[in-house]
Amino acid sequence: MSYIKDEMKKKDSEKLEEMQREISEEQDIQTQAADAEDNTGSEDNDADSAAQQIADGEKALAEAEDRFKRLQADFVNFRRRSNQEKSEISEVILQGFVKDMLPVLDNLERAVTAKTDDGAAILEGVKMVLNQFQEVLTKNGLEVIKTSGEKFDPNFHQAVMRVEDVDKEDDSIEQELQKGYTVHGRVVRPAMVTVVSN
Repeated sequence: MSYIKDEMKKKDSEKLEEMQREISEEQDIQTQAADAEDNTGSEDNDADSAAQQIADGEKALAEAEDRFKRLQADFVNFRRRSNQEKSEISEVILQGFVKDMLPVLDNLERAVTAKTDDGAAILEGVKMVLNQFQEVLTKNGLEVIKTSGEKFDPNFHQAVMRVEDVDKEDDSIEQELQKGYTVHGRVVRPAMVTVVSN
């Protein structure tokens, strides 16, 4: 982007120098014409000068419009590149997550193909895979929303029922019915809870 800005500044300065040369050449021509003419020709000179100023103004306006169109095209190209880069970054993040999940998938496939009738061994294997799965999710920013001993917060909790409990304060969480999760601080699923209301 800085390369484009430098190029635009360079072009602008070149155009400015060219316009200054043209103005000075025009001034030289007008000076020579004024010296050659007598007083009766001064009205024609003023009309010519006004016409030249209008022409110069129109030329400067056309150049400004051209610069504006180029800047607008540069902005459209920048926005397109920015969106493309965001898309590529999202794909890379997703690929990293899937790569982290592959060992979990491998272990689940091994568990399915294992030939054992030992229920305790199967349960132990499932627990190990569950722990591995939770570690991968935690590594990628997943956190469980706390409910035990917490006050009800509609930003993190979803109340599905109100219950009476004189031993607890109003708006405290009585029971968690379903875990809630955040990823990097954003709620992906609120915790489903029952809330005390006396």
